[in-house]
Amino acid sequence: MTATPTTDTDSKAIVADLAAKARVAAHTLALLSRADKDAALHAMADALEAATPQIVAANTEDLQRGRDGGMTQALLDRLTLTDERVRAIADALRDIAALPDPVGEIVRGSTLANGLQIRQVRVPMGVVGMIYEARPNVTVDAAGLGLKSGNAVILRGGSAAASSNRVLVDLMRGALESRGLPADAIGLLDGGHEVVAALLTARGQVDLLIPRGGAGLIQRVVAESTVPVIETGVGICHVYIDKAADFDKAVNIAVNAKTHRPSVCNAAETLLVDRAVADEFLPKVLPALTEQGVELHTDSTASAAAAQAGVASTPASSQDWDTEYLALTMNIGIVDGIDGAMEHVRAHGTGHTEAIVTEDRAAARRWVNEVDAAAVMVNASTRFTDGGEFGFGAEIGISTQKLHARGPMALPELTTTKWIVEGDGQVR
Repeated sequence: MTATPTTDTDSKAIVADLAAKARVAAHTLALLSRADKDAALHAMADALEAATPQIVAANTEDLQRGRDGGMTQALLDRLTLTDERVRAIADALRDIAALPDPVGEIVRGSTLANGLQIRQVRVPMGVVGMIYEARPNVTVDAAGLGLKSGNAVILRGGSAAASSNRVLVDLMRGALESRGLPADAIGLLDGGHEVVAALLTARGQVDLLIPRGGAGLIQRVVAESTVPVIETGVGICHVYIDKAADFDKAVNIAVNAKTHRPSVCNAAETLLVDRAVADEFLPKVLPALTEQGVELHTDSTASAAAAQAGVASTPASSQDWDTEYLALTMNIGIVDGIDGAMEHVRAHGTGHTEAIVTEDRAAARRWVNEVDAAAVMVNASTRFTDGGEFGFGAEIGISTQKLHARGPMALPELTTTKWIVEGDGQVR
């Protein structure tokens, strides 16, 4: 299941071996009924929940290494598994089991004038590689979504979560074997940069790669991979408070978007306020944010308002507007109406999630129609850009690209299609 390479040649051999075993397993998975896949998902969930103490103990080792190595609080939060979080990831597998099976779904079809019956149906990708950082819940989500969509997965989690990932994968592989299914449907790849390089260049052995993590990881995978990649993106998300906003809603949305879980990609990094209501709104929102421990990085107008409200702030640098903090830090900027807000988003957004708070339907329509992002929100927190919140069960990541998949990716995005043509002797 796992091995630690010592040379580039070792790395390529290990990846090739994992991929070959995954390919055999993927063939079995592709032919499974929904009932068999759902039963396996429930077995995996039950195995994880039953082994909660073992999982938390392994995670404690990872957390201690992280603290000793100076890991930031945001990354420690992503890494942490508690009893409650283990239950949540087990429940995510059960949620996936309750979803429709995408495999075999007819996307479109017709009967041609010559009598040929054609239909386009969803089929598994085959072998999917996941490269991600200190998020052990991704280990479970990826395995579960892979199984339900008929794919084998090769998981390369960050070294920070090594102990947690080994235990999680061992438990899920054991659950698959208990159902008579191939354990190699879930593979865990250990090692450093040389192993990642081998996975990135395993074209023909791995069908798809999905990176999930910081900007550096994602850009390396996109730039160096010869395997097709679905790019999950950095989340520099904005909340814009329009002049026609309901201030109570606006304060609640801004605080939630920043503080509900600041270490994730759909947390808002910048709050934009229409200049027409800045004098009235800033005294309400700035204290509310600081009461939740948010460090404010402000432009000149917002800095003056913060000082007047007795709230500490730091002048925003030009780099701040392009920074994904993943922490309790937020930029505050004043803009000239919705046009100024959209101009700022075009300059600094990453195409992830952009929210407007307004009671003006025309302004909301302009935001929805003109802002180019995977998700646009009207009077709602950016925190809702999430596969679970969208009703997809767990998610494999949030894509900010425009090919094949965009936004939260779940079961359909882990399939491709094939055309099936049935005739009765027709020739061309």
